[in-house]
Amino acid sequence: MTKTWIALNDIPAEGREFSFSDQSLWTGPMKELDVAARIGTPLEASMHIVPQDDGWLVTGRLSGSVVLPCDVCAEEYEQAIDADFDSFESLDMAEGEFADECHVREERGVPRLDAGGLLWEQFMLSLPVRPECRPGCKGL
Repeated sequence: MTKTWIALNDIPAEGREFSFSDQSLWTGPMKELDVAARIGTPLEASMHIVPQDDGWLVTGRLSGSVVLPCDVCAEEYEQAIDADFDSFESLDMAEGEFADECHVREERGVPRLDAGGLLWEQFMLSLPVRPECRPGCKGL
């Protein structure tokens, strides 16, 4: 999986904006995890990170489209993606019971956010559970 680390120790109090347009953030994991999808309209993501007393608030947006097979007829169709997201990340989560859900790790005393992992998670959450090329598809 593609790792894109952001150092969190120098984020100003008002926060910092990050943009992601490198398609390998999504195509790499798609191939690695054998996800039956390909990019239609290039995926774009933005992320705003604001420090909090006990962690970081991450808000963002993911947009573009992917080509998926219809779950009913197996024909490919283009699925738009337009999703807002927010997440709270902290080092305490990385060491506690939520460690699997946390994208923050400390390395040499510097907290870092795995933006690639967080964006991949948001991408997967934005996909339909049962993709259909059109409402009421009759199938094969």
